[in-house]
Amino acid sequence: MINRDLSLTAAWKFIILVGVVSLFSDLTYEGARSISGPFLGMLQASALVVGVVAGLGEFIGYALRFVSGFWTDRMGKYWPISFVGYAFNLLAVPVLALAWRWEVAAGLLIVERLGRALRTPARDAMLSHAASRVGPGWGFGFHEAMDQIGAVAGPLLVAGIIYLKGGYRAGFAALLAPALVALAVLGLSARLYPHPQHLEVSAPRLETTGFSRPYWLYILAAGLMGAGYADFPLIAYHFGKTGLASPSRIPLLYALAMGVDAVAALILGKLYDRLGRGFLAVVPLLSALCAPLVFLGGFNWALAGMIFWGVGMGALESIIKAPLAEMIPKERRGTGFGLFHAGFGCFWLLGSVLMGYLYDLSLAALIAFSVLTQLAAIPVFFLVYRQLAPTGNGQQA
Repeated sequence: MINRDLSLTAAWKFIILVGVVSLFSDLTYEGARSISGPFLGMLQASALVVGVVAGLGEFIGYALRFVSGFWTDRMGKYWPISFVGYAFNLLAVPVLALAWRWEVAAGLLIVERLGRALRTPARDAMLSHAASRVGPGWGFGFHEAMDQIGAVAGPLLVAGIIYLKGGYRAGFAALLAPALVALAVLGLSARLYPHPQHLEVSAPRLETTGFSRPYWLYILAAGLMGAGYADFPLIAYHFGKTGLASPSRIPLLYALAMGVDAVAALILGKLYDRLGRGFLAVVPLLSALCAPLVFLGGFNWALAGMIFWGVGMGALESIIKAPLAEMIPKERRGTGFGLFHAGFGCFWLLGSVLMGYLYDLSLAALIAFSVLTQLAAIPVFFLVYRQLAPTGNGQQA
């Protein structure tokens, strides 16, 4: 018989180890993301190009997760796909220092997203096994908080380099060090926990042989949030173009948002475990405030907008994933997470491209699209809540 205390301790150790990998990974690619918009602008890319690159990168970063998740389940091995994905995800970043045309930089940014697509379903599936022991909201929220420590440190590091007149290229080059640390800790994690699925002692009550109607509705709800979510490269492009923030201040604003993301993930994770799935409908009400504040106001309003942007990202990267473990059969966890991310990425791509187009056409139209699309997710979240409530997993529905 498995000792429950030992099982809980092992689950927490695994979550922390994967959190350290994510911390240094986010330090790497979020540091790059904080300056990718203005860097593309420096290379003579237009707002539409920035929107397309951001949207296409996110689409690839999400759409290919279905393939990655399927092969993760088919092979029954989490770690090999994780290693390949993290290598692409992390090592493409410092190579950006050598890019002298926006087309090359755009290609590297897409390769970075491709790597993230390969490794995320396997990582999320492994986390779902461990999080089932500590509470899904708290487990994913705690991991996201560690993740965002790196997301704060990365932009701060890059901002410091730019402030010291190192420039964008020096910022990208400096991110090689945390990339190598992340890969080293990943190797240690694989050695200590070769079979992380064993951390999940009991399967979720909602386990079935396929994907249920609430699962597909849930993809729609999350997708509407993603479609209306202004990606940071476009926001950073706006800051740079309008002079709302200096080049060294732009990554600081991103670091602020990532710090808010970390705190929000912890708070939202606890609230989700306490209040249940219906709490998800509150999130779009907060994240929808970002676009009006960022694109229409002065610096102080933009600062407030980035705070709401961070709250929304904290939700999208933590509690939005928590209900999936209840909806997806244990043996198809990689496929289920991958398919969810693929659908989310399709919505994100369409929204990013449209907002990139609307930016040059009308800021008012961009803001209206962003706000209304996110608010449209609320009734769908409530519909999912109502369909799952009768067969909850013991938490308050």
